[in-house]
Amino acid sequence: MGLGSDRELANAREKLRLLEESCEETRVDPDEVEHIRKVTMESLKRLMNRLKEEIARYQARQQTRP
Repeated sequence: MGLGSDRELANAREKLRLLEESCEETRVDPDEVEHIRKVTMESLKRLMNRLKEEIARYQARQQTRP
């Protein structure tokens, strides 16, 4: 699945921003158990990377259009 419009691109960027905030909050949360923190961070990073790749692919397609 990829991004198909500028609106989807904007939504993906907003989701990425929210994931980055969640990642930072999880990283500094003193009440979180270390193992849970690690697993959560890995999951958030995986989602962020997926969104970054989709954004990059969409932008590359847009640049190649006449």
